[in-house]
Amino acid sequence: MSDNESLFDNNLFEEPEDFRPPPPQEHFTKYERKSETADPKEIQLKLIGSSPLWGHLLWNAGIYTANHLDTFAKEICEGKNILELGAAAGLPSIIAGLNKANKVVCTDYPDLELINNIKDNVAKYNKHNNVVVEGYIWGNEYDDIVKHLPATAENKFDLIIMSDLVFNHTEHHKLLKTGKDLLAKGGKILVVFSPHRPWLLQDDLQFFETCKEEPYGFKVEKIDLVNWKPMFDEDEETVEIRSRVYSFYLTL
Repeated sequence: MSDNESLFDNNLFEEPEDFRPPPPQEHFTKYERKSETADPKEIQLKLIGSSPLWGHLLWNAGIYTANHLDTFAKEICEGKNILELGAAAGLPSIIAGLNKANKVVCTDYPDLELINNIKDNVAKYNKHNNVVVEGYIWGNEYDDIVKHLPATAENKFDLIIMSDLVFNHTEHHKLLKTGKDLLAKGGKILVVFSPHRPWLLQDDLQFFETCKEEPYGFKVEKIDLVNWKPMFDEDEETVEIRSRVYSFYLTL
């Protein structure tokens, strides 16, 4: 055996046990509802340990969306059929269900760990038995989504939730196609996002220009722009942009 071989003890490509930190474990976070009449007042969400699909965080946009659903529960939740795309931990869908939606279809990418985690969260708060969870890839066939709707809904949703999705610039057309195909007459798409990559803000905002064009033809209504603590600690020069939470309605 050569001197070089003995240095590695025949384990040339094996990492030492302390070479890198262990992957993060699943963890829990708490969401406090702002509505005085909310029941339950507190939502405990389990977040997966880590995810390339970003399902391991409770995003500012998700919190804003949940607040909005509570604030306008009677107008946009009660008795409505609701679809959430890219649900992460499922908070907006849970809130919509608690606010007496007729049916909520909560979706995200069909990753087994991610979907099972959403199902666990939903199961704890599904007291009206009106929330279901499905894996779904934007732009694909809708059979697994619309099968949960009553026949009277004609395979359409009154509200479609897109919370922190527009950063996926290559997927804008798929999101808009899905939204247009599944939005009921008189329905709304609620789009909420934060510019986590401030140098790409204009690419984020392009979503709202593309949605006006053919073949989509959406009308855009800006709801709000608030500034909250950014999700990530980065350079101070971009704090103001990264702290923004934009919200819009899209209608046909």
